[in-house]
Amino acid sequence: MAGNVLEFTDQSFEQEVLKSDKPVLVDFWAVWCGPCRMIAPAVEALATEYAGKAKIGKVNVDENQSTPQRYGIRGIPTLLLFKNGQVQEQLVGAASRETIENLLKKHVM
Repeated sequence: MAGNVLEFTDQSFEQEVLKSDKPVLVDFWAVWCGPCRMIAPAVEALATEYAGKAKIGKVNVDENQSTPQRYGIRGIPTLLLFKNGQVQEQLVGAASRETIENLLKKHVM
């Protein structure tokens, strides 16, 4: 993953996301997904900008199938924002950097 973007797996998800003391933005994506590639630069820029304030990472839905299934991910890209182990926000489809940042800002102190 680029820069400050973390890679979450089925194995690391509970520790890295659900038990995080910071808000966590998770991008569910796949290599073959065009809209996923479209939002990747925005996700990467926000990961750098919010380093230390929030965790931002990706789950490859082809390599990790139980986590997307647990959260009912039906289409990608889907962004979920977790805080205190709970989903607070959901964004489905290619969104602008501004839209993604506004979702994040609501939960970052």
